[in-house]
Amino acid sequence: MTAEAASTQWEAQRSFDELGRPLRDVTFTVVDLETTGGSASAGSMITEIGAVKVRGGEVLGEFQTLVNPHTRIPPFIAVLTGITDSMVADSPGIDSALPAFLEFAAGTVLVAHNAPFDVGFLQHFAREQGRPWPAFEVLDTARLARRVVTRDETPNCKLSSLARVFGSATTPNHRALADARATVDVLHGMMERLGGLGVHTLEELQTFSSRVSQQQRRKRHLAEALPHAPGVYLFRDDDDRVLYIGTSRDLRTRVRSYFTASETRTRIGEMVGIASRVTGIECATPLEAEVRELRLIAEHKPRYNRRSRFPEKVHFLKLTREVWPRLSLVRRVLDDDADYLGPFASKKAAERCLAALHDTFPVRQCTGRLPREPSRSPCVLAEMGRCLSPCDGSADETTYSLLVRQLRDALLRDPDQVVTAISTPMDALAGDERFEEAGVHRDRLAAFVRAAARTQRLSALTRCAEIVAARREDDGRWSVHVVRHGRLAAAGVIPRGGDAHAYVAELVASAETVLPGLGPVPNASAEESERILRWLEQPGVRLVDVDGEWVCPVGGAARHLALHDAVHQSRLSLVPFDERRSLSPVHQPTR
Repeated sequence: MTAEAASTQWEAQRSFDELGRPLRDVTFTVVDLETTGGSASAGSMITEIGAVKVRGGEVLGEFQTLVNPHTRIPPFIAVLTGITDSMVADSPGIDSALPAFLEFAAGTVLVAHNAPFDVGFLQHFAREQGRPWPAFEVLDTARLARRVVTRDETPNCKLSSLARVFGSATTPNHRALADARATVDVLHGMMERLGGLGVHTLEELQTFSSRVSQQQRRKRHLAEALPHAPGVYLFRDDDDRVLYIGTSRDLRTRVRSYFTASETRTRIGEMVGIASRVTGIECATPLEAEVRELRLIAEHKPRYNRRSRFPEKVHFLKLTREVWPRLSLVRRVLDDDADYLGPFASKKAAERCLAALHDTFPVRQCTGRLPREPSRSPCVLAEMGRCLSPCDGSADETTYSLLVRQLRDALLRDPDQVVTAISTPMDALAGDERFEEAGVHRDRLAAFVRAAARTQRLSALTRCAEIVAARREDDGRWSVHVVRHGRLAAAGVIPRGGDAHAYVAELVASAETVLPGLGPVPNASAEESERILRWLEQPGVRLVDVDGEWVCPVGGAARHLALHDAVHQSRLSLVPFDERRSLSPVHQPTR
């Protein structure tokens, strides 16, 4: 695969997790309020608003106004702040002062010392005025100081104490603008200190925690050799064994976050402590990075990656090709002209799907081959009417073949017979309030619908010898991917001003050779092919060339997915977050 990626590529698409906004580029509005008391909900009013707008260490503007509270200022507050009733008598009320402040602070990050107090007052009066509160991000210097400043430096994190620690040019005096100016100096002092620990972005500053060990912070240099480009990163130990593999749209920024951000995953903290170096593989596009990550995880099986380590550990349901066909649970696809459903990520899901099919189609469940004219004794299932019983000659070959054709059609084209057969008893049980039994049928039906939809979608993709597709990204350039039999064979980005036709032709000519294989996912893991499908199905993707027919059945299983996904998400909302991984639907692989 080719890998042309400029340092600015995908810059606009960075996610929150990739920590992408340098502090020097962020505009902060540092605000402070003076009030008549400690609670707006209890009737306290604002008497003064002061704010300083800064970016990159430079003051861009200041805002200050006294506010008429339309009530008497308590004497002890007047003594503390120096603000008296006569001083605010001719000042605007909060109904005028608040809109003026919001206009001044628009589009910035709000900063306050003990932010819940100041921001809480502002939000309270915005609600009273029926004014929508802007989606400000908020940074609390008091909270941050508790993570940065030690007790050896100051016994508390009051603004006056911190102003002394960081040598503020302004002494806090309980006047809004002076206190805001002092808070600016405290903010810059903490940013300067944390910059030495590798904290360079707003998100790193927001998530910084003293719980990240000094040992981890000292390893931040491991990220310095990595580029600002999409790709895959590999943490390695002293023996060069791969510990963990991940992917990002910005390798350096993402890896640096492991050494500065508040990392709540104990295993990852342990991994960082062991790691001695990080290597990166730069990729042309994020999709190529995702695919490379999956392949590398499958190759190295790093002990700190929980998912995607064993793509070979899958299951299939097989409809055998013999005189008296049956359904069989198997681990791999053979060149035997049989029909396969899957792959399933777990044996339990495969067994549920198998039960749904056996509930619908009374094909034989006994193992082994039967001769054309069998002469065995009927089994219990035959006596219960759940099997046509070809073993004792009760079913003729024509009748049994018709049943198998219906089963094959349900697997490959139209699942409605299974949906009806399972939904009818499920609805009846639910109506009788036998919800646990109804839930068994629900889970069986969901397993079948997901498996059938997955098989149909993946089979449609893998049948195509080649698909070439392009998409204009946010930076204006076109990303191009070549997919052969469901496997990513090449990826690239057309250079600005380049000949698009010539570039695509060269990319296709240099793409990996992929031969047709067996089963619905013959030449890539199911997860890789599904990542490719999600990219192909994005808005704005244009098909440059398709060698084959990329089609799914109109009446296929995908049209039933929405209902089962809604049920799954509803159940997921009741499950603790750390237990949700095991409940993820098979057709939606998670990172």
